[in-house]
Amino acid sequence: MSFFAILIALLLEQARPLARSNLVQAGYRAWTVTVRSNFDAGKPHHGWLAWVMAVLLPCVVVLGIYFALLHLIGWPVAMLWNVAVLYVTLGFRQFSHHFTRIRDALDAGDEYAARQALADWQQVDASEVPRSEVVRHVIEYSVLAAHRHVFGVLFWFSVLSALGLGPLGAVLYRMAEYLSRAWSRKGVEGLQAPTSERLQRAAAKAWYVIDWLPARLTALSFAMVGSFEEAIDNWRLYAQRFPNDNDGVILAATAGAINVRLGGEALRRRGASYGEEGDEAQWESGSEVTPGREPEMAHLRSVVGLVWRSVVVWLLLLALLTFARLLG
Repeated sequence: MSFFAILIALLLEQARPLARSNLVQAGYRAWTVTVRSNFDAGKPHHGWLAWVMAVLLPCVVVLGIYFALLHLIGWPVAMLWNVAVLYVTLGFRQFSHHFTRIRDALDAGDEYAARQALADWQQVDASEVPRSEVVRHVIEYSVLAAHRHVFGVLFWFSVLSALGLGPLGAVLYRMAEYLSRAWSRKGVEGLQAPTSERLQRAAAKAWYVIDWLPARLTALSFAMVGSFEEAIDNWRLYAQRFPNDNDGVILAATAGAINVRLGGEALRRRGASYGEEGDEAQWESGSEVTPGREPEMAHLRSVVGLVWRSVVVWLLLLALLTFARLLG
């Protein structure tokens, strides 16, 4: 019944999106801060211990409630619990307001407002970014956000749900993704001390492993619903240079799928955050961007269509698998 849970959650999220500041988000932010301050005691293995604790408790709680509802009340209530968990972990509306704000500002010719919206979204200085670069950054960040908020959650929820583990996959993926961001910073909200390298390394490596297959499935789906040959060519070229970068694979496939030139900070590897230590930190000289046209407003509409067509493909595939199980 995972397909129906996903469909209901997506419809609910579109009709009544979760507020950006909500109790669930505040709860897991406070929990990760607590774990960080209590389990990172300075030894090399403490980074992994803290990561496991930060992810384990939410997963155990969610899974325990699912099994209790399933065995004590019945599968319809357990499915509603799946919907509730997906509602807070899955969805476009958690980031689409940024995209809409920037797109509307560019449509109105207000480049200052567009730069300010981009700065508010990514917490960067965008005061001197030219219009084409604003469009490029919006495409890059929006595609990555769609992957992390939709496709990655869909994958892990579907896989672990098929194994009888309910919404465990959605929580696992969301917590791993959050820790990869929260513990990659120099400091974490609520703490004065900087994040230790142990935590940064553990969170980055765990996130790389968990996101490896979903990232490539997202890239493949973009290729299928876009310009297939160009997307695969870009993917192959990028993977040869940086085989351990998940985000770059998605962006390279996106660039080929809609024929847009992408590159820069979102496409460059940021240290060894998503792969093995010692890899190069950026593209080779002269290859900082992918082939394609200069980013323009038409590409914003193209990327929206690309993402939604991919969602339809994923939902159709899940529907076929669900009905096959029901008939089998």
